[in-house]
Amino acid sequence: MQVKHEIKSQLAKLLATENLIVEHKQVQTASFNVHTRLLLLPQWEKASNMVYDLLVAHEVGHALFTPDEKWDEVVDVPPQFVNVVEDVRIEKLIKRKYLGLGKTFFQGYRELNEQDFFQIGEEDIESFNLADRVNLHAKIGHFVDVPFTDVERGILKIVEDCETFEDTLAASVILYEYCKREKEVSSKISDIDEHQQGNNSGDSEETENSDGDKGDVDEGDSEEKSSGEDKPEGDLQSKTPGQTADPNVRTLDSFDESIRDLNAPQYDRNELNYVEIPDVNLDTIIAKNSEVHEVIDGFYSQYGQVCFYDVDKSFSEFKKSAQKEVNYLVKEFECRKAADAYARASTSRTGVLDTQRLHSYKYSEDIFKRITTVADGKNHGLVFILDWSGSMSHVIDDTCKQLFNLVWFCKKVNIPFDVYAFTNEWRRHQWHLTAPEGEKFNDMPPHAKKKEGNLVVEGCFSLMNILTSKVSGKVFENQIRNIYRLANSFSCRYSCGYSYPAQLSLSGTPLNESLVALHKILPKFQKENRLQKVHTIILTDGEAGPLNSYRWMDYPEGDGYYGQRRSGGNTILRDRKLGTTYKFDWSHHGFTGPLIQNLRDKFPSVSFIGIRVLAPRDFQYFARNYTQSCVETCEVTTQWKKEKSCTFKNTAYHAYFALSSAALSQDSEFEVDEDANKTQIKRAFMKSLKTKKLNKRVLGEFISLVV
Repeated sequence: MQVKHEIKSQLAKLLATENLIVEHKQVQTASFNVHTRLLLLPQWEKASNMVYDLLVAHEVGHALFTPDEKWDEVVDVPPQFVNVVEDVRIEKLIKRKYLGLGKTFFQGYRELNEQDFFQIGEEDIESFNLADRVNLHAKIGHFVDVPFTDVERGILKIVEDCETFEDTLAASVILYEYCKREKEVSSKISDIDEHQQGNNSGDSEETENSDGDKGDVDEGDSEEKSSGEDKPEGDLQSKTPGQTADPNVRTLDSFDESIRDLNAPQYDRNELNYVEIPDVNLDTIIAKNSEVHEVIDGFYSQYGQVCFYDVDKSFSEFKKSAQKEVNYLVKEFECRKAADAYARASTSRTGVLDTQRLHSYKYSEDIFKRITTVADGKNHGLVFILDWSGSMSHVIDDTCKQLFNLVWFCKKVNIPFDVYAFTNEWRRHQWHLTAPEGEKFNDMPPHAKKKEGNLVVEGCFSLMNILTSKVSGKVFENQIRNIYRLANSFSCRYSCGYSYPAQLSLSGTPLNESLVALHKILPKFQKENRLQKVHTIILTDGEAGPLNSYRWMDYPEGDGYYGQRRSGGNTILRDRKLGTTYKFDWSHHGFTGPLIQNLRDKFPSVSFIGIRVLAPRDFQYFARNYTQSCVETCEVTTQWKKEKSCTFKNTAYHAYFALSSAALSQDSEFEVDEDANKTQIKRAFMKSLKTKKLNKRVLGEFISLVV
């Protein structure tokens, strides 16, 4: 069964009782930086869940109990010996802190022992040095008989009794010195054995030559003795205690080697890439409302009014007909608000006698005046994000009509709002006009500082503040007419004798960049308008491509630059302040969803609503992305065909509305020709009712979310 890395990251944070930075990387062994609080875990793809939990708990033990100290300046002991003692201490402490981990350690080490992770095989454990035997006893002592002498049991108790890191260092010195003396004695015994073997070899040669010439034998024998006596003695003197090589804890090396075998292959594309939301500069991202309409008004000033006759007539008719939907929204809002206020009302006694109830004092104690208190309602505000991409051209006017209904509603009930249209054209056009000579489009400064792991928000991205509640009514009507004209010029639904400014032309789909910018826009909007509740409405016709992240690229000469790394299913979004992570997948909607979920977690007082305007032929593809089974897909498709709309509640949005562009484009007014027959009149009437019903149902659901 595949291990879910994000779940194990949460386990580590819960055990550590702090927002550790947990990363799963293709590294050889686990490590914990006590200074940066970074817990680095290998991608143990071949480990069982029990072993994974054991390894995570062990590293969390270091996170909790191993201090950020330069211990090597205190004691002169090889790190392996400190590791052996510290492992015993931190595992004891974390099992004491979380009693349930005792079972995890027991079963995990049993599994590792069965797989011979310490590589002891059929070897004689008694021949291992004391540090190795202490390590084995602490980890797999339940399953392997580890022998100790009486003296060694005393040292083992010192190790097991360690409570502080100072105790660890003191015990490490004792353990190291014992193992060092143990190795020195073993080395001397080995040298003596070699010397004795050399003497035995010389005696054998002398016996073999005893039948030969005696003078030659004596002379040779004398030389043999001389060299034989000097050589061993010289070897023993050269291996003094100070020169003896440090003892090695081979069970640690064997364990590390076995753990490395659990890792994912180095070539595996599932190497996890951790990214973060950058601190963007809103001053360079947002095109101010006044600037946007200054460009539009200046561009339209070159045309005569006759060019806008048809589109302005269409706008006036739409505005008149839309008032019914707007009034319906206002009515729904006021009714739901009154119901909410009633639910929050509380009645209490005042302590003052009610003269109208005095007559009932014999059979009722309730003779006091009462007062009803209504708790204050919440202040609301709306932020709209409008898709201004090329693919919106066939639905841009229908989408804008839905938008206009909502902003007219906000105007009527005095709810503050801002409407932003995302684009890659506004700043790109400015750059062509103002860029220093010789600089190319790629040289455009980004909106955030380049930093390893930060998501890339390209410099061409902009959010145009096309509508806002901050302007007067007259200015607002002119601005909304400008947007209606622009939408018409893109769709060319009505005769269009005019064009549009290059800066406001439809472009790519920087939806994900907009979600990154909302991290700065939402708190600013909420603070400026003193709001308790904010609703973010995203109107779009599709998902956007994943954002890249910055990656530092080194040159062999030592210099380097920031390149970009592609994001996908191996990418994890990390929020350090929340201590949360979000996994992306390779699909487009699989990148946008985690960004929205992160916003929801970061801003709990903000609701996120998606409005997706779809051509009927595109619904099946859209539905498959947001349903869990074929049966569910069929169910929502049936609803779509019948009602021309559908609401998805199992997405990252609080609610995701799918609306038929064909249904929205139908005129809700009941109009027929003078010479229409009975059948034509009936068909026009039914068509008008269906369109009104769709609008009211969708708008009603919307209001239920924003009250």
